[in-house]
Amino acid sequence: MQEDFLHFIWKYKKFDVSNLRSTKDESISLVNLGQHNLNSGPDFFNAQININGQLWAGNVEIHVKSTDWYVHNHEKDKAYDNVILHVVWEHDSDIFRKDNSEITTLELKGIVDNTLLNSYNRLLQSKSWINCETDFPDTDEFLMNNWLERLYIERLERKSKDIETLLSASNNDWEAVLFKMLAKNFGLKVNGEPFLSLANSFDFSVIRKIRHELSDLEALFFGQAGLLDNDVQDVYFKDLHIRYQFLKQKFQLNNQGVIPLQFFRLRPPNFPTLRLSQLAVLYHSKPSLFSDIIELNTKEEFYKLFKVEASEFWKTHYTFDKISKLTKKKLSKSFIDLLIINTILPLKFSYAKARDKAIEDSIFALVKSLGLESNSITEKFLSIKPLDKSGLTSQALIQLKTEYCDKNKCLQCAIGSYLISKNE
Repeated sequence: MQEDFLHFIWKYKKFDVSNLRSTKDESISLVNLGQHNLNSGPDFFNAQININGQLWAGNVEIHVKSTDWYVHNHEKDKAYDNVILHVVWEHDSDIFRKDNSEITTLELKGIVDNTLLNSYNRLLQSKSWINCETDFPDTDEFLMNNWLERLYIERLERKSKDIETLLSASNNDWEAVLFKMLAKNFGLKVNGEPFLSLANSFDFSVIRKIRHELSDLEALFFGQAGLLDNDVQDVYFKDLHIRYQFLKQKFQLNNQGVIPLQFFRLRPPNFPTLRLSQLAVLYHSKPSLFSDIIELNTKEEFYKLFKVEASEFWKTHYTFDKISKLTKKKLSKSFIDLLIINTILPLKFSYAKARDKAIEDSIFALVKSLGLESNSITEKFLSIKPLDKSGLTSQALIQLKTEYCDKNKCLQCAIGSYLISKNE
């Protein structure tokens, strides 16, 4: 028996509420179960309970056993002085407040249907990829779609906390935050942290001052990444090296904290050399990038905005020291989709939130217009149950797997709660 299951039982009245009696045989009538508290303190706030004809207003605390009250040292914590009802699975001791007054106790064992208990135990004892893998396909479609939307908002909320951290470190400079987010996502999974460390190695004001000259931007990015330290006999490389030495002295640049870039096992189109050049071209050619991102709402508009390719040298190179076949190294639509999902949508969400604006329907419309991300999580879920193949679905499924399934939070999951309750 777990405490969160008892929270679920109480919150949704999954027990026989008729003729409730306390462990002292007092009559109990539930007027208001209270508000579920997910932080420290009593489990349910502002409940209203009628005990032996007297209406009480206060908090409810829930434990597996009555003695857990003392195990958790609640008798010493003034936050629990206003507990009016102690709800337990098994009553094994009377409980008293600091002033020695006894707290009324309700024992749940014996008034909860065995069918519910069996459903709960079967779910939590599963050894499958997710606990509800067998029953997941039977989930009500309306419930599923609503839950996926809520999960996507949760994921945006989580990402917005990272943006708030970046914003605080950047003195509320939204353009600087955008640059750091774009840098990280241009690096993808392998070079995301190295690219972010590069973006953090200098102030964004440097980009504002030199963005009119593409070669200076490239020199800044390649130099801070440590890619100009070798001796390459090429005019382009030597020019970048000279420019970087000048920028390094002018802006007092230091790259000691920049994480080394990785090339190993990357496909050439994802080499960090190309991604850094593309990022430089983007900032050189789009002087109002942040305001553009806030204003635009459709994927077609973003495909146009991010229609950039690496500079001339990179048409025949993937690295500085080796010539390759002539090809344009432009951002693909699939890559732009990832930028929309991981940078643009979280930024638009956080920007609206910072200005106390409601979440616009355009955010949902944009993420739903994107294709499903292909990864091990989405592929496995879709093998279990057919789902809408959109960007919202893939982000929601990642949130579901990492924050609920992997942590056995079935009772906080709408799907888990539905599956536990449906056979009652």
